Amino acid sequence: MANIEGKKIVVGMTGSIAVYKSAELVRLLKKAGAIVHVAMTENATWFVHPLTFETLSGNSVIEDMFLQPGTSIDHVSLGQESDCIVIAPATANFIGKIAHGIGDDFLSTLMLAATAKTLICPAMNKAMFANSIVQSNILSLKERGFVVMEPEKGMLATGIVGLGRFPEPWAIMEEIQCLLANKDLQGLKTLITAGPTIEYIDPVRIISNKSTGKMGYAIAKAARRRGADVTLVTGPTHLDPPRGIYMLKVETAKEMRQVVMDHYKDKDVIIKAAAVGDYKPLKKEKEKQKKRAGKTTVEMTPTQDILAELGKHKGDGILVGFAAETTNHVANAKNKIQKKNLDLIVLNDVSKDDRGFEAETNEVKMIDSKGNEEVVPLMSKDDVADKILDKIKHLRAEWTQKKS
Repeated sequence: MANIEGKKIVVGMTGSIAVYKSAELVRLLKKAGAIVHVAMTENATWFVHPLTFETLSGNSVIEDMFLQPGTSIDHVSLGQESDCIVIAPATANFIGKIAHGIGDDFLSTLMLAATAKTLICPAMNKAMFANSIVQSNILSLKERGFVVMEPEKGMLATGIVGLGRFPEPWAIMEEIQCLLANKDLQGLKTLITAGPTIEYIDPVRIISNKSTGKMGYAIAKAARRRGADVTLVTGPTHLDPPRGIYMLKVETAKEMRQVVMDHYKDKDVIIKAAAVGDYKPLKKEKEKQKKRAGKTTVEMTPTQDILAELGKHKGDGILVGFAAETTNHVANAKNKIQKKNLDLIVLNDVSKDDRGFEAETNEVKMIDSKGNEEVVPLMSKDDVADKILDKIKHLRAEWTQKKS
């Protein structure tokens, strides 16, 4: 993931009920090792007391331009020395002020002097957000280089449903990481698969596996942060859809194969992290099968091998497979490389509880087509994702050099 440890981040808050959600954002930033400074408008302090954010950030909250020692010049230094400024939530009023160069309090004055990368997170009534003047102000900010995060559609404070809801803190965190990440994969076209596939026995019973999609989603988000153009093909998961990524949902192995083969041709890199089922019932029953006494048998037939098919047609692209093994790990993985014409395989030992399908962490061994092995020790799946992308970047550089 984009490393924000030690990064100086200003979180500005304006007068919206959504201020309470910003407490979780500050907590997430601190947990990631960021140095967090909070600046609040007077109206923001009516919704949540500044003491909450002082406790969470470990720093004094700036509320006023002149009443606090040292803050008379902080509007200049804080906005220029920080790595990132996040206005979360940003009201229609505050967006209008910064779009027109108005500085009548600490936070708006800080924005006038700021040189740091800036993320604006609007939160307001759907009618306000749709207002042509507000939309014109947002467009003006985008044209000036501000990153404006699209609000979510959902239940608003007024009880109506519409566009204008404050994004979830984890989503804002993801945008901050994207803003600060090194764009070393800029323009790289990637196709990533994730999650399990399911096969129907009858309309209500399925056969599947323990894959959660966490590793594939982590790779997709990391690739997007680093500038790649990402298409994610995903089986059924309970994960939140990654922001800014073109996502295609499938269920069965047949559906996944169809979607992958429809989208792989113009891709520079294909990463097959999905756990595609090897078998499916020979016949899907039209009606739910009633429970019967004694044993029953479901006749199975192999699914199509998507990875092997890609290996025959991948051309100049980098093809990455995954191997989930419980025994003979390296031998099985190396056999898969040769058999399916892979450039890289990521080997998982799924027999251990702290790695593999359902865990938040992973330990993998990356093996390239030459037999070179690289161990990635136990770490978060987000960090493993970056290690995998680093390896892919290295392989592409080797391929480009050889071609030239």
